[in-house]
Amino acid sequence: MTSPARQTLQEVFGYDEFRGQQQTAIERALAGRDSLVLMPTGGGKSVCYQVPALLRDGTALVVSPLIALMQDQVSALHELGVPAAFLNSSLSREDQDAVIGDLRRGELKLLYVAPERLVQPGTRALLSQVPISLVAIDEAHCVSQWGHDFRQDYLGLAGLAEWFPGVPRMALTATATALTRAEIIERLALTDARTLVSGFDRPNIRYQVQAKTDGRSQLGRFLNQHRDEAGIVYCLSRKKTESTAQWLEAEGYTALPYHAGLSAEKRAEHQRRFLNEDGVIIVATIAFGMGIDKPDVRFVAHLDLPKSLEAYYQETGRAGRDGLPAEAWMVYGLQDVVRLRQMADESTAGEEYKRHERQKLDTLLGWCEVTHCRRRPLLAYFGEELAADCGNCDNCLQPPATRDGTEDAQKLLSAVYRTGQMFGAAHVVDVLLGKDTDKVQQHSHGQLTVFGIGADRAAQAWRSAIRQLVVQGCLRVDAERFGALVLTEASRSVLRGEQKLELREDPVVTRTRRRKGKSSAGEEVAITDIKLWNALRDCRQRLAAEHSVPPYVIFHDSTLRQMLSDRPDSADALLEISGVGQAKLQRYGDEFLTVIRQAG
Repeated sequence: MTSPARQTLQEVFGYDEFRGQQQTAIERALAGRDSLVLMPTGGGKSVCYQVPALLRDGTALVVSPLIALMQDQVSALHELGVPAAFLNSSLSREDQDAVIGDLRRGELKLLYVAPERLVQPGTRALLSQVPISLVAIDEAHCVSQWGHDFRQDYLGLAGLAEWFPGVPRMALTATATALTRAEIIERLALTDARTLVSGFDRPNIRYQVQAKTDGRSQLGRFLNQHRDEAGIVYCLSRKKTESTAQWLEAEGYTALPYHAGLSAEKRAEHQRRFLNEDGVIIVATIAFGMGIDKPDVRFVAHLDLPKSLEAYYQETGRAGRDGLPAEAWMVYGLQDVVRLRQMADESTAGEEYKRHERQKLDTLLGWCEVTHCRRRPLLAYFGEELAADCGNCDNCLQPPATRDGTEDAQKLLSAVYRTGQMFGAAHVVDVLLGKDTDKVQQHSHGQLTVFGIGADRAAQAWRSAIRQLVVQGCLRVDAERFGALVLTEASRSVLRGEQKLELREDPVVTRTRRRKGKSSAGEEVAITDIKLWNALRDCRQRLAAEHSVPPYVIFHDSTLRQMLSDRPDSADALLEISGVGQAKLQRYGDEFLTVIRQAG
């Protein structure tokens, strides 16, 4: 006999089976118990609270950090025939009154609110008048000061247990280390909470990391493989997002900047276009992305280092939410490290927090320099073990060559020492190469014994060696002295010849031609199927415009792909397609069946 939860999953959401820990989370909520749910981006966190919300009496309260995320979730629920609404500043007074009226009449199954709205006495007074079935706290890592995206307004949520006694609470996040998990449970005062981890692995994402030589040219070569595909390019500064977006537009891409310095109207417009149009690239700071549900993001590119592995995992997780192949690509250099350390040191936070941030940056830098499978240490950071190499990262697909770098390390460390540990990487490399620059002349470094001793290697090789020695703890970048390289205690044994060092040879980046017949879904589409594939997407785009929702709210690419392969010829056959529930069958079934029949 089918359980009510599974029946709801099938009839409302159009899926036959629960994934990961979804069923356990739902069962705990139905039993009135608390949970902390960790699922990778695209793993189906929303189902964990939406299914029990439909089955329990009353209205489920969903705490969500962003207006755009609330609107996106509510639009998707409306397409499923689920009565849901949000309360935030984007609504007019009249619209807010309408939502409050629906809430009081018991006509809403889910209500989305921001944390700063929830802590207001007026909002709590309103909610005390209606039966609350469940409280879901989305993006729960925001409550932790050790998380990568701490938000002050989340601290007020500690009162949830007092405001809604006896109501089950569910905290959800895609990214949390053991330290962050413990703090989430403590700050939200979750009672006897069970931590449900579905696994952090996103096997459909290919990880690629390169040393930054000419970031813009490197990005251009990468994007040449992703013409007409949706993606996100992350930059560290607002100015860089603007200039990069302008450059991409000149290169023939549809690219839009997104950062906190833009007006709210401009940000909303750019996000709307990204969600609703095909092939749009958003060039953004970290102000963009939290809760973005667009499933067909085919790549996430980083032109600068993020602040931590948590941030990297969260940001790259916005690619390939539909489960189809996607890429996470990044270039980085020593200057990124200097800037991020300066930002951490300039923070007004306490010394313990600054030290923690520096440790996280060091961990990320170390991950960038690994010479073996990238996925294994990435998952290990979150406490998950991968039994074998992934076979879907740059190091697995093209293992980097290594060499005995002991002698080069000694030359490099000696050059840092002889120049007084007062200069950055660029000058130290000039000394090693024997370049007679103005700065070399100014400091008489041309007379040093180390001047020119590294002329047998290219500048790029020396910059790579510097990065690797920083990772291996032999050099430290002094952010307070504008990136000066400083020897560490660990350098002594290398200089004395007591320790051997292996250094990685940076691979040569080659241009890859784009393959014919590639769809924007990240997989090959047979030439004979291209016509139907485009017709299905055109149908979806037209219906999305008519209903004023993003195309993926109609159907995901993965659902269209299954239509392409199965060619359903009846309503019953269409209902067998994953992602097609009763509500969507009634709304859109005839339209898509007509397209399929016309294709023969």
